[in-house]
Amino acid sequence: MASVNRFIQFNNETLDTKMLHQMELLAGALADAPYLKVTTRKLMEVRPSESAISISVFWKHRPKHIERNGYKSDIYLLGAGFWRYFNLRDWRRFVRMDSKLPSLREQLLLCAEEFRLSEKVAKERPGTAGAFSIRDQVYTVYHKGQFQQNRQKGFSADAFLNAAYLRLRGEEVGMNDLLEPLFHTWSLLFDARSTKDSIRVVDQLMMRLEYQLETDMVHTYYTFGDSAEKVPPFHYHEGIEAERAENEEEIETIEEWFQSWHRETEISETAAMEFELERGDSQLAEGGREEQGDGEVQQTAKGNSAGDHIEGNEEEDRQMDKAPKTASGKFGSANDQVVYSESRIGIKSDAQPLIDLWRKKQAPFVRALLKELKKRITQRQESVRQNLNAGRLSKNLMPLIIEERPKPFYRKTAPSKELDAVFCLLIDGSASMIDKLDETKQAVLLFHDVLRSLNVPHEIVLFYEDAFEASDASQPNYFEWIHKLEDGNRDHAQAIASMEAHEDNRDGFAIRWMSNRMKKRAEKHRFLLVFSDGEPSAYNYAENGIVDTANAVSEAKKQRIEVLHLFLSSEPITDEQAAFYRMMYGNKSVSADSLEQFAEQTLRLLKRTLHLVIQSA
Repeated sequence: MASVNRFIQFNNETLDTKMLHQMELLAGALADAPYLKVTTRKLMEVRPSESAISISVFWKHRPKHIERNGYKSDIYLLGAGFWRYFNLRDWRRFVRMDSKLPSLREQLLLCAEEFRLSEKVAKERPGTAGAFSIRDQVYTVYHKGQFQQNRQKGFSADAFLNAAYLRLRGEEVGMNDLLEPLFHTWSLLFDARSTKDSIRVVDQLMMRLEYQLETDMVHTYYTFGDSAEKVPPFHYHEGIEAERAENEEEIETIEEWFQSWHRETEISETAAMEFELERGDSQLAEGGREEQGDGEVQQTAKGNSAGDHIEGNEEEDRQMDKAPKTASGKFGSANDQVVYSESRIGIKSDAQPLIDLWRKKQAPFVRALLKELKKRITQRQESVRQNLNAGRLSKNLMPLIIEERPKPFYRKTAPSKELDAVFCLLIDGSASMIDKLDETKQAVLLFHDVLRSLNVPHEIVLFYEDAFEASDASQPNYFEWIHKLEDGNRDHAQAIASMEAHEDNRDGFAIRWMSNRMKKRAEKHRFLLVFSDGEPSAYNYAENGIVDTANAVSEAKKQRIEVLHLFLSSEPITDEQAAFYRMMYGNKSVSADSLEQFAEQTLRLLKRTLHLVIQSA
């Protein structure tokens, strides 16, 4: 797991995940595309193959109101402008044409379309005008500086693009006598109403520019993103007789382009199911399904009507849960290539003497907490109360006659209730946990013992990614069960003592995986605790891992699951680290400043959450 304190300070930057999530919601609303993702890149881009648009990091390190409005202007341009009003068919024809200055030609058109579409969006949506105004002010200063630098360095093509941008904003900049007349043609963009009109103006310019300029642009100020020729692949599978139409209707807008990629993603995820529905079980004999019934019984299972998990089922868990499952489309786009397995953690050796020592040390704290909680539970039991203004009507109605202000109602004693809550604990199993493992085991044991004593259902899972086997095509992840809901009050101290550190951690994926289990529970209070010692770190999961984790936490909250985070550290936490974890987990992140505080902070988390449950009972 990578540390927040990186070696090079200027690389020690983190994303504002809350802001990025807001931009994603804004983009989805403008484009009417809930599946649309927002990422950050050097320049604005459209990326249909990833169902994403990218906003520019150009706006970083500026005053907050400028940064926010700059990002919003990117979203307005991409989600409300280019999304519907940029003609993809004309763009394809445009880029297919040969040119001596291809980079200048393409960037001039994108510059022209940015101007046309920003004017169009601001007219249709007056509320966007403020963000576009700030955008123009900042970029005007930027292009003025770039214009001077490019002229001094002799980058004529770059200087012309800077001047072209400034002329559209009413800024006069001097070019040489040969290029100055071209801006009269460029001014025709004020009347452009479509992509085709912009292309017409740019092509008129290029006839002169290719003659006047010898070299193409050095810098990139505008880029499109995915190649417009990059159409989604067409999938075939047995059982469907599908042929692609020879004269398929050409995609004309970026909106249609994204939708075609999105539909293709959904189709590829369900192809195996469609095959099974249409063709049946591929292992069937020719005689039909009945012949399968003659075979021997392949496996048996044991159960318990009381609901407790019995010893015989643990071995069964180890055999059945190891079958790998694919995560594509179910746990966020950053985890589409994940393949995960679930199994019971293997018991390494008898650690009972060590467990007894840990429990002896923790016993006073556990007893004190249980005594306090049971006292609070008792206080919540209401006694019979008479003479109330509301409640059940008493059989004694005499007060209605003889009293001026009668109170003929009463309330029954509230029945005793079990705590209406469920807890799930995710434990980071990355390699960096190795020096904190003993303290973590003690904290987890404390968590386990308190909830068992209160008869509160809970789960404990160790999660990690295999860094050595991870690749672009597959990222193996593992969940090792220490205690399951079905186990009831069984003591799994030996399993807790068997935890080991592995390689990487994919936090957002693990949170979504556990949230999917928890959302099916009927308890009123659902708590998901995450024990980790740093930021998410896995294959292709650096910057996007931070965003993915923050989004996973936000999604869990929408499902009424409270996510709590305990940062395990062997030294005091810095302000930067605290801000980093608040960015992912909000105000539900706490830290243990030393190894000795792990159990203490775990106790504090449990105390706070259980008090909340009792208070609302």
